[in-house]
Amino acid sequence: MAGTGVFAELVDGDGVFKYYSSGEWKKSSSGKSVPIINPSTRQPHFKVQACTQEEVNKLIEEAKTAQKSWAKTPLWKRAELLHKAAALLKEHKVPIAECLVKEIAKPAKDAATEAVRSGDLVSYCAEEGVRVLGEGKFMVSDSFPGNERTKYCLTAKIPLGVILAIPPFNYPVNLAVSKIAPALIAGNSIVLKPPTQGAVAALHMVHCFHLAGFPKGLISCVTGRGSEIGDFLTMHPMVNCISFTGGDTGIAISKKAGMIPLQMELGGKDACIILDDADLDLAAANIVKGGFSYSGQRCTAVKVVLVMESVANALVEKVKAKVAKLTVGLPEDDSDITPVVTESSANFIEGLVVDAKQKGATFCQEYRREGNLIWPLLLDNVRPDMRIAWEEPFGPVLPV
Repeated sequence: MAGTGVFAELVDGDGVFKYYSSGEWKKSSSGKSVPIINPSTRQPHFKVQACTQEEVNKLIEEAKTAQKSWAKTPLWKRAELLHKAAALLKEHKVPIAECLVKEIAKPAKDAATEAVRSGDLVSYCAEEGVRVLGEGKFMVSDSFPGNERTKYCLTAKIPLGVILAIPPFNYPVNLAVSKIAPALIAGNSIVLKPPTQGAVAALHMVHCFHLAGFPKGLISCVTGRGSEIGDFLTMHPMVNCISFTGGDTGIAISKKAGMIPLQMELGGKDACIILDDADLDLAAANIVKGGFSYSGQRCTAVKVVLVMESVANALVEKVKAKVAKLTVGLPEDDSDITPVVTESSANFIEGLVVDAKQKGATFCQEYRREGNLIWPLLLDNVRPDMRIAWEEPFGPVLPV
């Protein structure tokens, strides 16, 4: 179970999950906490610390100090610790998966897969980092024949420093380690600000890195409301790079962060284009898989289908038949369609559906919603003036 066994030290006496700084799990001096709402029950399930700006400042200063010695650590040692963390992630996939089920309503099987896949990714980064970073280059000044070769150039890869990692709710473990592992193998330190929904799963992941034996201060994980510590983190003068995955917040970060490297993976409107010579059975199967897995809450989900008129009706019928076979229910039951992450997300999706209905879209199924749970919906005859044609629903609604 979450917060038990080797993870027991993550929880304080009041049942609030601690934040991670200086190689220790700590309670915030604020005395406040942030509730995490279970999308299925719409009731508080976990609580995390509401950290202060002073606590954030201290852990960033520690990250700056720890990074300097970490950059001098041999590559093989960095890789060794990453491999240990990877093994621990896979070993403790059950409690991590439980957190994902309760925090973000991820189907149980997919939740376990995320934990294992995260471990595999950490190991891959360790191996690839040794290969890439172990290559220095020694070059002469000019490669043209006949020129003097008395000048030489030596190139090497230098770490950036303190990396602020901000992953999204939908993959709070996998998209966190995809930022953490490359940064660590390259000689950087990490300050992780997990999403509120998914924070406890991320804290369990961080504890695996703690158990692996990384130096104190090298990895920190701070929790709290973005409105209180978000800008303070992104504008902090000791942060040397920001890696962010999310939506429109990326625009605000890019305006406030200053002249530092930014890695942004933001929203989109991923189109599936079907031509008249396509294998419609194959297309329909992949449209449903791409559009409705994890209830469409993926940056890479199919979010609109563009199809030639000559095969449109046939394709829609095939997709409609496959949508009808999707199971709807709780993540614990491994349902195909589970509740979307928040009530506000469900309300946004419903707004897109209402707009499409008012403007004449064809509903291939009856629209149905219970709380955060929205039944899969295929919309046909969608026109460019409908919001669903351009806006990212991040839910189980697919326009054609």
